[in-house]
Amino acid sequence: MNSEKVLMKGNEAIAEAAIRAGCTAYFGYPITPQNEIPAYMSLHMIQKGRTFIQAESETAAMVMVYGAACAGARAMTSSSSPGMSLKQEGLSYAAAADMPCVVVNVARGGPGLGSIAPAQSDYFQATRGGGHGDYRCIVLAPKSVQECADFTYKAFDLADEYRVPVIVLADGMIGQMIEGLVLPPERALSDLPKKPWAVGNRKNRESIHITSIDLIPESLEGKTRARFERYEQIKQKETRAEEVDCKDAEIILVSYGTSARVCQGAKKLAEKAGIKAGIYRPITLWPFPYEGLAKAAGKGVPVLTVEMSMGQLVEDVRLSVYDNSPVHLLGHSGGMIPHEDEVFGEIKKILKK
Repeated sequence: MNSEKVLMKGNEAIAEAAIRAGCTAYFGYPITPQNEIPAYMSLHMIQKGRTFIQAESETAAMVMVYGAACAGARAMTSSSSPGMSLKQEGLSYAAAADMPCVVVNVARGGPGLGSIAPAQSDYFQATRGGGHGDYRCIVLAPKSVQECADFTYKAFDLADEYRVPVIVLADGMIGQMIEGLVLPPERALSDLPKKPWAVGNRKNRESIHITSIDLIPESLEGKTRARFERYEQIKQKETRAEEVDCKDAEIILVSYGTSARVCQGAKKLAEKAGIKAGIYRPITLWPFPYEGLAKAAGKGVPVLTVEMSMGQLVEDVRLSVYDNSPVHLLGHSGGMIPHEDEVFGEIKKILKK
């Protein structure tokens, strides 16, 4: 593996990592602040003889991903918050048909068209399914350009292993910032997992029909229950989090993405003031690390959730600790980003110091 560092934007790192992971089909539509992804893919996918299509809409792009996944392609799309709303029908179809795919959301302020500034208000949409019906998507949340590459690369493997859509949820700040990173190795397409369930190129074999519809209630419920058994396997094997100095902490900061970077600065300010602050960062927003956070918080340790929304992550934090620890929220919306001094001020307020 090449260990040489390169400078890239988060969006460019996502695109390059997808190509190196063996993405063979990309379908997208331009929207700020993720435009560097389709721009990068439009050049490099074509150079490698792979499929790139700028769709006529976000809805069409997601349905194209669904179709390409049915044919066995490693398929991907990317967007930002309003565009993700338009993708929900196709995403629900893909989940119901057990089609692996990767969907990247570089989130911006909402609701509605909102702003083009970074936000984390798509948390519910990503972690609760987003579309109609009973389904889940694995959700990975990077906090750096390096993780943009690493998590996108991993997303394709997770999608194929469990036959689920995987969402990489990065806010606009992470997508636009430039940092050094080491890119993952490039995979040969011949080494990618075989997909005997895919349609097409099936000489002298039975036909396969992939669909999300089942008009027999008992049959549909059976398929859904089987899918939820797979989700339980994902919870057991794929739940991930980063824990920093939570043992003996006076307060624990819970955050992800850009907010987690802000909390790192606030933690340093707290340490200078003699306050022991821990950080618990969920990496998989779904499956959420409920047990890990509960163990880190223990009994009675206050928890401060820092997020760029009016309070969405905080609900999973409360489910984690129940009534064992008081849970506080520092939330911003509309593209506003919390500042480390502000977080430090909340720490002192909560601890009455």
